[in-house]
Amino acid sequence: MTFRPQALTPYLSARHYFGSEQRRHRERAGLSLVQLAEIVNSSKSTLARIETADLMPPPDIRNRLDKAFGTDDRFHGLYELARREIHPDQYKRYMDFESRAEVIEQYGAQTLPGLLQTEEYARTLIRCDEDLCPEQVEELVAARMSRKDRLRSDNPPFRWAIIDESVLLRPLGSPACMREQLASLLEQVNTPNSKVQVMPFSAGLHRLLGGALTPPDGVCVAYEESFRAGHLYEDPAAVKRWRQQYDVLRANSLTLDESAERIRTAMKGYRP
Repeated sequence: MTFRPQALTPYLSARHYFGSEQRRHRERAGLSLVQLAEIVNSSKSTLARIETADLMPPPDIRNRLDKAFGTDDRFHGLYELARREIHPDQYKRYMDFESRAEVIEQYGAQTLPGLLQTEEYARTLIRCDEDLCPEQVEELVAARMSRKDRLRSDNPPFRWAIIDESVLLRPLGSPACMREQLASLLEQVNTPNSKVQVMPFSAGLHRLLGGALTPPDGVCVAYEESFRAGHLYEDPAAVKRWRQQYDVLRANSLTLDESAERIRTAMKGYRP
């Protein structure tokens, strides 16, 4: 029996188009899935599932495909579109703002903001949604980690994060996961592009939830996030109220040196 590849639906979504373009360039180069897998250091099954859109392309495959096919940034661009499809519409708009922002200010009430999360911490957190299958979890983890690409660019945003003390003390995953996460957080407390303050229990109650960011054009937006949904504020009056609350929170948080010491103290509780 002659093998016939599964028919593709390239115009169903950016993810489907990514897969169809991978197959088109692979066949044009006269490569089998096994041969391409050797070139891009992947597996045949992974590439086959990418082509049929059964699997979200891993973040590192885009550049390897561009290099293998000599397609400049074609697969890089398709990946950027595909990863945004994973999220709800309002969050896609938030991600657009985040990708252009010169200043990003965030507050973590129960968990760390996405840009501060390690891969294992993010995976453990996303697994809390029992409706997600393992593949969906990995897709969301990959999408979250890809948001950090710009932090390693030549023009990273300036980030200021305020972290509630409960985030440091609430075990999320294994002790090793928490220790790795807090070590990463400690490295970002006071750098040229990143500041982190801890909001101590002793500061009492406050109203702020979610995070805010400032796009390059200077128009500030605010985004409040919950487990299943979020809300993007673009109205100047609403953003102004958010800004006032954030400034109060910053004034009542620990200094950068005190915050670093509080993180070090929390790390001791997660020793093996």
